[in-house]
Amino acid sequence: MKPRDLADLVLLAALWGGSFLFMRYAAPAFGALPLMWLRVAIATACLLPVLVLRGQVGALRERIGVVTVMGLFNSAIPFVLIAWATLSITAGLASILNAAVPIMTALIGAVWLRDRLGAGRVAGLVIGMAGVVLLAADKADFKPGGSGWALLAMVGATLCYGFAANFTKRHLTGVPPMVNAAGSQIVSAVALTPFALWTWPAQTPAPLAWAAAAVLGVGCTAIAYVLFFRLIERVGASRAVTVTFLVPVFGTLWGALFLGESVTGSMLLGGAVVLLGTGLSTGVIRRTSNH
Repeated sequence: MKPRDLADLVLLAALWGGSFLFMRYAAPAFGALPLMWLRVAIATACLLPVLVLRGQVGALRERIGVVTVMGLFNSAIPFVLIAWATLSITAGLASILNAAVPIMTALIGAVWLRDRLGAGRVAGLVIGMAGVVLLAADKADFKPGGSGWALLAMVGATLCYGFAANFTKRHLTGVPPMVNAAGSQIVSAVALTPFALWTWPAQTPAPLAWAAAAVLGVGCTAIAYVLFFRLIERVGASRAVTVTFLVPVFGTLWGALFLGESVTGSMLLGGAVVLLGTGLSTGVIRRTSNH
């Protein structure tokens, strides 16, 4: 991987890791639905002009049906679930749980698309799920004020991402990456508009909360999408997905630095198990050991 691509990978991980920090900060002020509407609306405002300049609006119009499904499950629904979860759990824990996305992707691909899984990938799925259970074991309290439902919301978000990845593979192969990126944000913005208006906070959020929402939309969504699809184009999807290993590092780091979140031994152990499972289930660890 060239230095420029490595720099893109680290920057992407920092941005996506930071998204949990900004959601954790701004979600109490806006609420999950309004904040995520702002996120996708701002991202749409950034990506739509790029789509127009590239002359790809027609391609989006032709595939609007499948792009709608992909957008709902790749952005709108998981974004809201994660934002709601951060009302109850730390940014660091949310970012670690989110690292299970490749595991869910592989599992859904095996069941739905009949993707073949070797022994190493099966072991990775089992280890990764064990890591998720380890992280949730002492926090799954479903009593009022507990974080059990937030943990389930995070699992639901990873399932959405896993389904979206396989749906994209099946129905959107060959579609320009910017069509998928901009289309998913446009669909999400339209879908979330009535819910955002219905739940809009009665009290105007503070300027810092608005700033967090703006960074979420511009940096953690629009710019991050451009970086991700550029990485896929330059180094391939298999290497681009290794960003999953770095996101929890930054998510935990930003939460500790800026929100004073504690990093517990169980978080480190559970996170290590999840990342080990992710590496095995995606084949990254095997590929690394062979080169």
